[in-house]
Amino acid sequence: MEVFEKTVTVQEVDLDQLEHVNNVRYIEWIQDISREHWEKRASKEIKKEVVWVVLSHHVQYKAQARLGDIIRIKTFIEETRGAISVRAVEMRDANTDSLLVKSKTEWCLLGAKLLKPMRISQEIRSLFEPNPKSIN
Repeated sequence: MEVFEKTVTVQEVDLDQLEHVNNVRYIEWIQDISREHWEKRASKEIKKEVVWVVLSHHVQYKAQARLGDIIRIKTFIEETRGAISVRAVEMRDANTDSLLVKSKTEWCLLGAKLLKPMRISQEIRSLFEPNPKSIN
């Protein structure tokens, strides 16, 4: 599957009372990169027809990030079945490559009008497959 990546720099607002990144902020970054990946790949027409909702997050916190750290965030679709898409997210310190957080989130695809689960079409699945022309 296609990997989508971005970096964030830890700001003061991201910190908790222990002066490392708050767990809630990591969840926000998980949701942000997931949405950005979708927004980048899906057409306006598809986005009008469907919406995604979270069923569950499984997050493992491995190390701390502090003010000024640069975090590399990667995501990809690990699995799809029926109306469910399992998205993996990994966050690493951009300077040391040490793993900070890894997660798996189950997203459910809903029809935008009735907000009822719907099977993930091949058209949507194909949005997240690597483009063979871009592979070296």
